Amino acid sequence: MGPVPAWLPLERRVLSGDVPLGDLPAWLGVDRALGAWWAWHQSGAPVLVADAGTALSLTRVSAEGCFAGGQLLAGAALQLRALGAGTAGLPGLELPVALPQQRWPSATAEAMAAGVLRGLAAAMAQAAREAVAEAPCCRLWITGGDGELLLPLVRELLAEGDLQVQPAPALVLEALAALRPDPGR
Repeated sequence: MGPVPAWLPLERRVLSGDVPLGDLPAWLGVDRALGAWWAWHQSGAPVLVADAGTALSLTRVSAEGCFAGGQLLAGAALQLRALGAGTAGLPGLELPVALPQQRWPSATAEAMAAGVLRGLAAAMAQAAREAVAEAPCCRLWITGGDGELLLPLVRELLAEGDLQVQPAPALVLEALAALRPDPGR
């Protein structure tokens, strides 16, 4: 999440401490706090929120609505740029519009995209399995700019389980609107 615009008055700004999520560490970003709180608030159950953007943040919330930890990984675009910048002979890529059709592409760019996207989906699916092992009724919420791209892969990986996967592309904005419903506030 970028910097807060200077024109936004201090009294209108939402800070992490304004989010009613228990055991919230002071260092947690307001976007993660908002998304985690709103997913839990709507679920009424433990949640794991996967926010797939520049970073993939995985944020757990307990059944009681308390922050329960998380994990962070480089997001898809960041991984693709790192591969191009840090490896001889690999191109610098922008995030693909769609997942390559083949599981094992022979073209370099498609192989990079398939590996990064499938790797992120696998990380999300594994984190969800681990969260469910600790809280059996945990639900996975997927949001963020790359969420829609990763959702089918995650669902494919979790197809045999009972884990509920909830797509929520506007999760943080919905949370912000719920927390501050009066625009004059």
